[in-house]
Formats: sequence, C-alpha cells, structure tokens
Amino acid sequence: MELGEGASTAQRSQQAAQQNFSQALKVWLHRRQRPQRYAQLDRLLANQALDATRLRAKQAADLAAIVAHARASTAWYAERFAQLSQNWRITDLPVLTKDEVRAHLPALLARPHDPASTPIGHTGGSTGQPLAFYYDEAKHELMRAGMMRSYMLSGWRPGQKILNFWGARQDTVKGGVFASVAWDDYIAAEKTLPAHEIDAAKLDDWARFIQRYRPTLLQGYASILAALARFVLDEQRAMPDSLIGVYSTAETLTEAMRETIEAAFRCKVFNQYGSREIPNIACECRHGHLHVWTDMVWLESRDGELLVTSLTNRLMPMIRYAIGDCGELLDGACSCGLPFPLMTMNLCRHNDLIHTPDGRRLHPSFFNRLMYGLTQVRQYQFVQEAPGQVTLRLVATEPLDAPTLARLSGELAAAGLTLSIVHVPEIPRTISGKHRFVIRAI
Repeated sequence: MELGEGASTAQRSQQAAQQNFSQALKVWLHRRQRPQRYAQLDRLLANQALDATRLRAKQAADLAAIVAHARASTAWYAERFAQLSQNWRITDLPVLTKDEVRAHLPALLARPHDPASTPIGHTGGSTGQPLAFYYDEAKHELMRAGMMRSYMLSGWRPGQKILNFWGARQDTVKGGVFASVAWDDYIAAEKTLPAHEIDAAKLDDWARFIQRYRPTLLQGYASILAALARFVLDEQRAMPDSLIGVYSTAETLTEAMRETIEAAFRCKVFNQYGSREIPNIACECRHGHLHVWTDMVWLESRDGELLVTSLTNRLMPMIRYAIGDCGELLDGACSCGLPFPLMTMNLCRHNDLIHTPDGRRLHPSFFNRLMYGLTQVRQYQFVQEAPGQVTLRLVATEPLDAPTLARLSGELAAAGLTLSIVHVPEIPRTISGKHRFVIRAI
C-alpha cells in the first residue's frame, strides 16, 4: 500500500523498513530455493570484476576447454575435429549451421547423456523452421543467473519486482521458463503476463496492473513493449516511479520503439541479445553500449553474419554456430567500466532479405527506413510472395496520404519492385509470439 502525500516521516520510514525486510526475506528464500542459480550469479559477478586482459585470457582458456570437451564427448565433433591441428585457431573450426543441428541432433549430445531421456527445447521458428536443442537444469539455472546479471546493469537488485510481458506460449504454460506459480512468483519477486495476443482491452489491463504491482523492471518482446508504451502515451496513463528500467528482448529494438518506450515509462531501455539455444550473448549498459558476455560466449562477425560459440554448454556444445543474426564487433572500451567488449546489432534478427529482379538483396533496414515518421502506423509487414513484387500490410489509424504512397512506390520502383498496400486489422505473430516486419515467402 502506498502512502499519501500527507504521510509523516515516521510512517514513510516504517514503510521503507517493511519493504527492505520483505525484499531481504524474498532473497533469502530464493537463494534457498535456487542455490545453483545464485552460485552461478556469484561466479558471473566475479568474472565481471576482472580486467579486460584477464577476461580475454579466461575466454581463450574456456574456448580451448569447450573444443577439447566437444571433440572427446560428442560423435559430431569427434568427426569434424579429427584432423584439427594442435595449434588451431577459431577460424580453423567449421561453422555449425541450423540445418546441421536439425539433421544431426543426437550426435551433438555429449556422452554419457541419453538422447531418449534428455529434455529437448525448441526455438520458436520465426523463419518457419523451428530448431530443437538439448537442455538440462544446469543450463537453465545458468541462463537465469545470466539474466539476473543483466538486470543488475540497471541498478536492479535481487528481491526487487520484475514484470514480464511474454509472447511465447510455451514459456508461460506449466513447466515453461516463465510459468506462473503464486508462491514462486512471490519468492522470485517476478510476475509474467502472457502476451500472446494484443488488443485494446489487454493493453488497458496491463497498464492498470503495472500501476498496482509497481515493478522495478519491465521485460518483454520489443514490439509488445512498444505497443503498450504507445497505449500508455495515447491514454495519458501515469506509470509508477518505482520503474528504473525496461528490458527489451527477442526482437529487433528500433530507435522509434526505444523512444516510445522511454517516453511512456520514464526510464531507460536496455537492449538484450541472446537466443533460446544460446542465451545471454550481450546486454546494453546504462551508457547505451551493447556488451558481449565473453565469459559465456565467443562471438565472431563474418561479413556481418554472427557466429556464436557457447563456452558453458557441455551438454550440447555449439561451436561457431550460425545463429542467423547480423551484427558487428566494435573496438574500444565503454566508460561504464565493464571489461566486456562492445558490439552492435544490425536490423535483421529473424527477418528476411528481399530479392530484386537484378539479383540484389535488400536488407530489412531498407524497409524499416521507409516507415520513419509515419506515426499513424501501428504495425507493418513487408512480404515478398512473388518475384519483383512486395506487399505492405498495414495496421494504421488512418490511410497513408497520396505523397507518402508515391514516395513508398517510388523507392521500391527504383529497386525494381512493385508495391501493393493492404490495410489489415492485425498482423499475426509467429508461433513464438514475435512480430516479423520483413518476410520473403517465395
């Protein structure tokens, strides 16, 4: 219960003491319930205290260890690394593709684990081809510990409330990553609202819940958070001053989304990068720089294509995995003081390259740029279903005016593409709850 403006200093002090006690109790209970998670968190925070030189040395040692383990423990890597020289470099190692994971999944499982009894997780299949992978409790607990470390970059501390808006149905049902059980929610100080579908009534309910729950952090898919933020601004809803950060994940966060979310919730947005098969790849700090968690992954950028190696997954090693995303590694350090190197994401997470008649491939950022400044557009999706043609599906409060239509058609005509526009009441999300804004469906 919040105190009114007329509350005395003694009353406020008493309330603060009660809140501090409640937070400490939750942390104590949660540590007893999840000892492995907190032990992993302590190790990650200790790594964070290393300087950049020692961190690079640790990363190199971890890479050598995971390659040796994969070679000795899995049928897949035993064959692939059979001719590997003693003085190998990471570029000597073959790239692991998603098609290879699909075709050879049991051979990637480390001995002595049995494929028949080891749990299997699934990616959402944003590109129409879901991916299976093995996981266990150790991987799950390390993933959650890594998430907690990322949250701490905002100033959050264990025991403070987190509210998730999650679009993947499999994560919010019983047994899922964000399955909701009242007592567990209380101990973890975490609540998840299923966000598989969005409409005005749900947005209203969510805004009211934030006001009542008074979380410290919000977390969710970029497009879901942006839709909620737009509703909050349009309806002039006051958000609680308890919020210190919003964590965007699972989808590309555009600058327009970031501006809308920060305006609505009056706090910083922190972009996260990871995947189901390899979580906790990078996270943004308070200075707005995306840091690579090099105590958990080895990340490469090959002509803009990201290859990621998990340094911690001994159950199912994934080495030089072509994750399907685009980005670049950056030189230099951040003034925030973190020893972890920097990267930038390009606008192509789980989206497609559109093909032109003359053989060029248009990056999704080309289409995103076309929509800048169109504030009446609530959602959009460019779809190529035939050569030389693109359809723009729009959810908008009003039709586009003639000059805008001419500009869009002209931009695409210059690339050899004809444009058709279809206004729709909604754009369905993928099975994992994500919004894809560019699709090549040929």
